Amino acid sequence: MSGNNGICYEKSLEYWADVPPTVDGVLGGFGYISQEDIHGSLLFLKALFSLEHPPASRTALDCGAGIGRITKYVLLPYFGTVDIIEPDEKFIKAIPEFVGENRTKLGSLYRESLQEFSPDKKYDLIWNQWVLGYLTDDDFVSYLVRCKNSLAENGVIVIKENVTSSGKVEKDEVDSSVTRPLKQFLKLFKAAKLKRIKQSIQTNFPNGLYPVYMFALVPITNDTSYEKEMLDTTPV
Repeated sequence: MSGNNGICYEKSLEYWADVPPTVDGVLGGFGYISQEDIHGSLLFLKALFSLEHPPASRTALDCGAGIGRITKYVLLPYFGTVDIIEPDEKFIKAIPEFVGENRTKLGSLYRESLQEFSPDKKYDLIWNQWVLGYLTDDDFVSYLVRCKNSLAENGVIVIKENVTSSGKVEKDEVDSSVTRPLKQFLKLFKAAKLKRIKQSIQTNFPNGLYPVYMFALVPITNDTSYEKEMLDTTPV
């Protein structure tokens, strides 16, 4: 792997400590894209349920959940229980009220950073959105391996992240995060022995924003299956 990319976990935590627990806050001032984002995510999730061997709908994990935006609008309508990982205390405290009437389906709320989190149960779906840019390459891979080992039968890891068009890793000094190019994501997935079964690009976002990719990942079952992966890139 390529080191820590200049990422500082303490600086990231300090940045988010000053962010208000609102949709606009967790989206970095881009709250107006939330509806289109949710729409794209729901289409992607429904496509996963249409697979020949779809994930079950028992338990999902929302990673770096903020105030629970994805939990509320994407996961809770389809899963019996949703667990949450979120390191910021005020965000964790805001989740039950933000989620509202479906809060009874909330499972465990873990106040913990992804690089330190180790799931202790099996999940049908593990959703990661706009959070993996805060992990170093090594921690990214280690985290994905732990997620992979926590998948139930037919379980899927979903990653939805900004992707650079420059082909290079681009650093944000303000919140100490990085945006990776597609080739770097693929390298990290392979290092974690995960293969893509679906990949889509979010549509209807304003010009000037990074392209946003959605990946559905499952474990590689043998050494050659990565090269033979059957990738569905049908638009959602």
